[in-house]
Amino acid sequence: MKLHIKKGDKVTVLSGDSKGQTGEVREIDTKKMRAIVTGVNMISKHAKASSKYPQGGIIKMEGPVHISNLMLIDPSNGKPTRVGRKLDSKGNLSRFSKKTGEIIK
Repeated sequence: MKLHIKKGDKVTVLSGDSKGQTGEVREIDTKKMRAIVTGVNMISKHAKASSKYPQGGIIKMEGPVHISNLMLIDPSNGKPTRVGRKLDSKGNLSRFSKKTGEIIK
């Protein structure tokens, strides 16, 4: 399934507790249609002491956000934009900004 965002894109959150926050997409789960965005939807997780967390305790981490609640930020002007797809001259499908018409890499 084709998605309007990819790993590494800068996005803004449209709804939920983290509405209005922006961040970069770290990970995408295509089966659950969710993405993990840096600094958005922070959750507290209780962890036992381990080699990764020697003290254990409560750890703050990013929780997943549904992809429908994310909107891509246009790299050229820094504002949220809808994403379209079009074929280029070589026959490859590429994403473009609906606001400016520029191709998004």
